[in-house]
Parts: sequence; structure tokens; C-alpha cells
Amino acid sequence: MSSATIGRRSRFSRIPTSIVVVAVILAVIVAMALFAPWLAPTDPNHQSLLSRLRPPGYARGAMTYWFGTDNLGRDVLSRVIYGARASLAVAALSVLVSTIVGVSLGMVAGWFRGWTEILIMRLVDIMMSIPAILLAVLTVAVLGPGFVKLVLVLGLTRWPRYTRVAFGQTLQVANLPFIKASELAGAGAARILFRHVLPNIAGPVLIVATAEFGLMILMEAGLSFLGLGIQPPAPSWGSIMSVGREYVERAWWIVAFPGAFLFLLVFSVNVLGDWLRDHLDPRSRNR
Repeated sequence: MSSATIGRRSRFSRIPTSIVVVAVILAVIVAMALFAPWLAPTDPNHQSLLSRLRPPGYARGAMTYWFGTDNLGRDVLSRVIYGARASLAVAALSVLVSTIVGVSLGMVAGWFRGWTEILIMRLVDIMMSIPAILLAVLTVAVLGPGFVKLVLVLGLTRWPRYTRVAFGQTLQVANLPFIKASELAGAGAARILFRHVLPNIAGPVLIVATAEFGLMILMEAGLSFLGLGIQPPAPSWGSIMSVGREYVERAWWIVAFPGAFLFLLVFSVNVLGDWLRDHLDPRSRNR
């Protein structure tokens, strides 16, 4: 057996059981979102007023409502499964937008310095002085709700954190010998930044993106709960809980099940993010 194979096995054996568990939970929720049309027992928007507010396990004909029904007789399980799509899609696209914007500005500020650095970093300070959720609520309230607007609003309110990380990392990488050699060889700024600098700062950026992913899920759920996110009848965990709060005393399951999946998703992402940060941090590996 080769030493490389032994090394890979030893690294795998050092992965904590808790990380494996949360990775499985995350994989299950992602699978729910990807295969929702095949996993959902019925159309999430199908209404049956004769079956409204029925408890988990209620059966009507050949249909069993394992998570119960809501105020319009819709299957809560199907809505929770399709709601995973909204949460993961909004979070992933928002993180992508904020990463592209924030990392690009951070690298530009760290490379060109001078007035470029001053303008970009002062803008970052201004943006970070405003609570992100307040800025998102105000922006969505002005622009109006909708999937695309929600993605853009969340993505464009969280880019400053990426900018700060990319700026600091670019300052360090810019002084490395191979960067100076590329500059002396006549390589342009764009080529150096995206061909040489970006791969060397990808680790810290990935850690930030993992932490931000959980926050984007919560912000999407919060905005949908307030009626500013995903609009009915499209299912979203936040909007499902918003409807369920009016019936929480007699139909607790409408709030409990999407709330439980929201907790599991955010918890899994945060635990994996913490482990990834410790795993990629050289100071943690040298302890």
C-alpha cells in the first residue's frame, strides 16, 4: 500500500464523527432540494379544504399527510421539501454574488493601493456600519419582493466582509517572489490577480463563504417570514412558518417542521464551517 493512500486514510480517520453526522444531514437536505419533484408526495400548492389543519399522520384515501396539513389543506411535507429549494437556491446565489463583488473589489484595493484602496475600503466601512438585515429589509421594501431581487439584495449587502478578507490576503500575496516575477515578466494586473493572487487567497475566502451561507439562509427565512422574500404560493420555510404562527395553538406542526429543518440546515452549515476554518488555518494545524 502506497504512502499516499495511507496518508489519505489517516486524514479521513481523523474526521470527527460529529462532522460526518452534520455532513449527512446537509447532504439529505440538499438531496431534498434537488429531487423535490420526485420526493414530494403531492403538489405543494394543491389545496383541499376538507383536509385543512389535519395533524401529522392524517390519511385521506390513498394519501397520508406525514407532516399534517396547513390552513388550506396543503401537504406540509411537500411544502417543506420544496421550501428547501428556495432556501438553498437563494443562499447559494447570494453567496456567489457577494463573493464575486467582494473578492474582486478586495483584490483591486490590495493591488493598486492609493486612492483606489481608500475609496473601496471607506465604502466597506460605511456598508458594515449599517446592520445587514435592516439594509436588506429597507431595500426589498423599496424594490419589492421576488426571487431575483432577493438574491441581489442579500448578495449586495454582504460583500464588504469578503472585501476585507480579500484585501488583507492580497496585501500578503502581492509581495511574494513569484508575483514580483510575473510583474517583471510583463503580466498585466488582471492576469496576475485572477491567475496568481486569487488561487492563493481562495482558502480564507472559502471559510468566509461557508459562514455567510448559513447567514443567508436565516436572512432569506426572516424576509420570507415578514412577507418580503419568496412570495406565495411558492413554498419557503419562512413563509410557511409565517402562515403557521396564526394557528400555532391548534396546528403546531405547520411551524415546527419547517423550523426544525431550518435549524438543522443552519446548524450543519455552521459546524462544517467551523471545522473547515480549523482545518485550513495553519495555526490550528500546528497546535
